[in-house]
Amino acid sequence: MTAVVEVAPARPLMPLEEALERLLALAEAAPITTTERVALGAAEGRVLACDLLAGLDLPPWPNSAMDGYALRLADWQGEPLAVTQRIFAGHAPEPLQPGTCARIFTGAPLPEGADCVEMQENAEVLEDGRVRFVEPLALGQNVRPKGQETRVGELVIAAGTRLGPIQLGLAATLGFAELEVVRRPRVAVLSTGDELVEPGLSLGPGQIYNSNRRLLVSWLQRLGCEVLDAGILPDDLERTRHCLGGLGDVDLILSTGGVSVGEADYLGLALREAGELALWKLAIKPGKPLTFGHYQGVPVIGLPGNPASTLVTFGLLARPYLLRRQGVSKVAPLCFSVPAGFDWPRPGNRREYLRARIEDGQARIYKNQSSGVLRSAAWADGVVEVREGTTPRQGELVTFIPFSELLG
Repeated sequence: MTAVVEVAPARPLMPLEEALERLLALAEAAPITTTERVALGAAEGRVLACDLLAGLDLPPWPNSAMDGYALRLADWQGEPLAVTQRIFAGHAPEPLQPGTCARIFTGAPLPEGADCVEMQENAEVLEDGRVRFVEPLALGQNVRPKGQETRVGELVIAAGTRLGPIQLGLAATLGFAELEVVRRPRVAVLSTGDELVEPGLSLGPGQIYNSNRRLLVSWLQRLGCEVLDAGILPDDLERTRHCLGGLGDVDLILSTGGVSVGEADYLGLALREAGELALWKLAIKPGKPLTFGHYQGVPVIGLPGNPASTLVTFGLLARPYLLRRQGVSKVAPLCFSVPAGFDWPRPGNRREYLRARIEDGQARIYKNQSSGVLRSAAWADGVVEVREGTTPRQGELVTFIPFSELLG
């Protein structure tokens, strides 16, 4: 009689949305709460720690939006007006004399009593110096009212905002010289495997250069992280334990390759000894294997080792996790629809991210979409998302995610 062996059903692949939801929940459970005050010039890319409220009205007084002439509309009946003063930006004007106008320049404060500005192109200067206005005038025209942009106490930049040139310019407009920001995340980066060699060294049999280390260290620095480069972990359990024990006080351990259940998975063994580790099989391509766990209380994300897989999983999963740890609410990259410049006849059971560039208004994909080919990403502007079970054809709309949205 033949024995019947029961085979456990294969676990379904985890959708990207579920993996991201889990990671963001884990990030929210371990927020970075330490803050520091930094000069405005050092706040680029940092995350604002508390709401920024306006401490003054902007503009502080009504001012002219044009080079022209300021007057009180009720004083004008169509007759030429005498010019009684010239007002430049940065100068305090005198009150406007009744029945006159003032020569005024863009950004200059309106004199008391004036309530409209006519642009100089619609004004005619007579020989006696008076000014005739040749077009109808309206109350408040070409005047920027006090508080048009902000009022005292108004929220202008919300906590959790990543600060870029525009936000820093607005803060400067409001007179802030320093901002309270979230401490930089400290991330330890390590690679695994005897097959990896750092650039500049000679390759031995079966060895390759380590591209993921440079990719991730540079990317993390662009995201404002402090990076502890832990180098390459050899296939040796004791040395792996020693390396992990020397990582110090970090917020995340980020590894590439080798975290699985294989015989040579010494990183996984060491992590399970001092914590826990879960292997997620994602329904995306490239980037199926992803791990998350903790080592002595420190979160660990294990990315797949192939460079294109590392790029996709870091951009779509690890990057938003790190941003959410800092309190950033909006972590999804901006994307847009674009006509496909290719045919994709093979429907898959995983969502695919194809390295592509925009040419002539269409997304064209790189000829080799292997997960081991980083050159495809260097050629591309971003990735095209091909949903599970779909076969987009030339001219049909597909979703495009620019690298500019993922890398910064």
